[in-house]
Amino acid sequence: MNTSKKLLLPGHNACAGCGQLVAVQAVMRGLNENTIISNATGCLEVTSSSHNQSAWNIPWIHTLFESAAPVASGILAALKNKKIKNPPTIVVQAGDGGTFDIGFGQVSGMWERNEKVLYICYDTEAYSNTGIQASGATPYGASTTTTPNSEYSIGSSQKKKDMIGVALSHGLQYIAQSTAGFPDDITKKVKAALEFDGPTYIQILSPCIPGWKIKNDEAVIMGKLAVETGLYPLLEYRNGKLSSSSVNDNFSKKPVTKYLNSQGRFKHLKELDLATIQEIANKNIEKYKI
Repeated sequence: MNTSKKLLLPGHNACAGCGQLVAVQAVMRGLNENTIISNATGCLEVTSSSHNQSAWNIPWIHTLFESAAPVASGILAALKNKKIKNPPTIVVQAGDGGTFDIGFGQVSGMWERNEKVLYICYDTEAYSNTGIQASGATPYGASTTTTPNSEYSIGSSQKKKDMIGVALSHGLQYIAQSTAGFPDDITKKVKAALEFDGPTYIQILSPCIPGWKIKNDEAVIMGKLAVETGLYPLLEYRNGKLSSSSVNDNFSKKPVTKYLNSQGRFKHLKELDLATIQEIANKNIEKYKI
């Protein structure tokens, strides 16, 4: 098996500096060519498979927003029926829109069936491909095209859905969280997930250049700051227990303003709003301390 083969080739048309593509390349380094990907509609699908061309160097299927998980289930069933001796790894790739919202029920069904599928969610915290609308992953205070800030609105007033908690409630043996700021951590967690004989879930914060209104060279920086402020810790759960966390004895908390002030989607926030988000980070630090 050639493990050095590049699974995602140059030639995609994502934004320069795209945080999602940083994360995807890190994921691919954790896989090998004996892999089949079911990819939901979204930025990754659009930028990597423009009509009549593809950047994918392994079997890859474009599905609808809501059907990436059931298509993966169908592939798995077909492979079992064929009784292949060395069955490929089945991977779902989707954004937060296809995971937190549109495909939520189908993801739950796949997890309930205890199927051996690695589910990767690239969390851009909005519907990045269709116009930066709010999703179930949009954080408090973020301005989106459907939750714009104004003198009457803070932007998004919702609480980000806890998909890690949802995965835990389904009894998954391996669940992890990472960000595009730590590519080696992503690769390591993909390899770890493949060791488990059942459904696994990895959620990766993937800063979006136009959606977050950041500079082309800031996606990785934002990914690091999200971890260093405690807003999006690096996490790993094995058999339902928190086994690894960036909130450890070496954790030195940075204020959330370091993270928020560089992003146009948060530029409107006032001191009281910033204090509210700092409290969210503080609660995460307490919750995920190991």
